[in-house]
Amino acid sequence: MRTVRFPAPSKEYDVVIGNGAVSVLGTEAKKLCPGALKALIVTETNVAPLYLDRVKNELEGAGIEVTDYVFEAGEKSKGIETIAAMWNRMAEAGFTRTDFVVGLGGGVTTDMAGFAAATFLRGISVIQIPTSLLAMVDASIGGKTGIDIAKGKNQVGAFWQPSIVIEDISFLKTLPDEVFTEGMGEVVKHAFIVDPELLEKLERANGSIREDEALLEDIVAMNVSDKASVVKEDENDNGRRQILNYGHTIGHVIERDSGYTKPHGICVAKGMGIMIDACVRAGFLDAGTAERMKDLMKLYKLPVSDDITPEAIVAGAMNDKKKRGGSISVILVNKPGQAEIKKMSPEELLRFLSK
Repeated sequence: MRTVRFPAPSKEYDVVIGNGAVSVLGTEAKKLCPGALKALIVTETNVAPLYLDRVKNELEGAGIEVTDYVFEAGEKSKGIETIAAMWNRMAEAGFTRTDFVVGLGGGVTTDMAGFAAATFLRGISVIQIPTSLLAMVDASIGGKTGIDIAKGKNQVGAFWQPSIVIEDISFLKTLPDEVFTEGMGEVVKHAFIVDPELLEKLERANGSIREDEALLEDIVAMNVSDKASVVKEDENDNGRRQILNYGHTIGHVIERDSGYTKPHGICVAKGMGIMIDACVRAGFLDAGTAERMKDLMKLYKLPVSDDITPEAIVAGAMNDKKKRGGSISVILVNKPGQAEIKKMSPEELLRFLSK
């Protein structure tokens, strides 16, 4: 078990990573939320049968009264109605500002648990316990919380850092293969934008990291450190943090247009593949490096293309939260470890994708 310190400017916290890490929950909750009498565990229908009782027992063993809210699994639950139900559950249970929320699940869960905590009584503590690879390496860390609306993904939310993130690697054993693969989209993204060493480690692993617990723990820790290094410089996504959106501008459009039936990490991978090809055509990326990047994605069973049109991408991107005024922040990778933020008008983006 290891601890990575996440140095967000507004609030530093630990990310505890390892097999059996959830066993520290009770002790850490009492230490970090000393006045807490109650906790709300937010989780979903796939995760609750597996881990809800275990997490509840850890908290009750520390003398904390536990309430839970279980929502229907899936992106379609990620709306204001679900958040309102969480607010009401806490109000009915008599929560005060010293109590806290626990997000137990994947990215949808940790995003909503964080948003519910950020907004109830104008902000109470949240502890994140991610159960998917995607949530461990991305969604549960960094403080972005939010919900979807009809016009786009994560359009409403808040920056709200957790008090601690507990990443129990043993929870990944119950993930379906396709959900684990989805998480690899965000892992590969970090390798491309900031971490050539991670890229090489993934290549050496030759597509097999899930079976090697020590290697998996190491890769998760590297990803947490990678994201921490970016968020430390730009917590509120106005500068360098935008490089974490590599593949996301296109991926979010693909995801939204599917009615959120296509997994987030898969859509991000498709977005990265489209950007790789566009960068080669524009002369920003050499063909050999592009092939290496796409080979790594294929090694981990990630798609590298989609049939979405440049026109549909641009139309969708105009509703994306990465838009600034009349321009769109487009993330390019010129070589592994070197990401660039390039402002493009809708017309420039259309030309860039259509060449």
